[in-house]
Amino acid sequence: MGLVGVDRVKHFIAVASGKGGVGKTTVAVNLALAMSGEGFNVGLLDADIYGPNIPVMMGLSQRPKQEGKRIIPLEKFGLKVISYGFFVDENQPFIWRGPLVSKAIKELLDRVKWGDLDCLVIDLPPGTGDPSITTAQLIPDASVVIVTTPQEVALADVRKAVNMFKRMKIRLLGIVENMSYFQCSHSEAKIEIFGKGGGEEMSRQMDIPFLGVIPIDIDLRKGGDAGIPLMIGSPESETAKVFKEIAKKVKASLDI
Repeated sequence: MGLVGVDRVKHFIAVASGKGGVGKTTVAVNLALAMSGEGFNVGLLDADIYGPNIPVMMGLSQRPKQEGKRIIPLEKFGLKVISYGFFVDENQPFIWRGPLVSKAIKELLDRVKWGDLDCLVIDLPPGTGDPSITTAQLIPDASVVIVTTPQEVALADVRKAVNMFKRMKIRLLGIVENMSYFQCSHSEAKIEIFGKGGGEEMSRQMDIPFLGVIPIDIDLRKGGDAGIPLMIGSPESETAKVFKEIAKKVKASLDI
């Protein structure tokens, strides 16, 4: 692979979607924490150059230090974390064309001193453009977790992303259906705001494992906004249990 920064990383888990707004970063952050809870040394790389949300969700704002040309990742909640959002003002946009984005992702893989990691979770930007292609080409042994919501407008874009990874012969670990339903605390009824079962049906159609359903959870949203992810703030909640089950399935698939 030729990337010094990740030469001691055993497994790479890219979290992807074909569409923005499906909660991909939320899944990436809490999956990384759930994997850490399984006893693994885990890193979290924010490769969403245009919309780096991991600094907010992890409650991190300081600039990483450097040792010579190497960048030292920040550490919090047991994870090593790097995002381009650490290097710029939070309101400054990235007005970059594709080649610059690809170069930035390669730099985060190569220059960051990740050290010994059992797995590096990579939060990819939405879509099938340069960042996803670059990551797949740089790390040919990466595995992908696909995030979708139940409604067809999301599934249509996610199918394109799945087909892109299949065409590039990138391993697909499975599909996570986010925002599957909302359950009011005053009722046992599940309100399926965005439809029902779309992710599970797509997993059958495209022959990809189905990893689980994540509800619309107010605590999940609050934790992300406050910089205290659900897996830290409410580790015994029903939604946290879902992330733990997803992590166990990922662990089994990777045989780690």
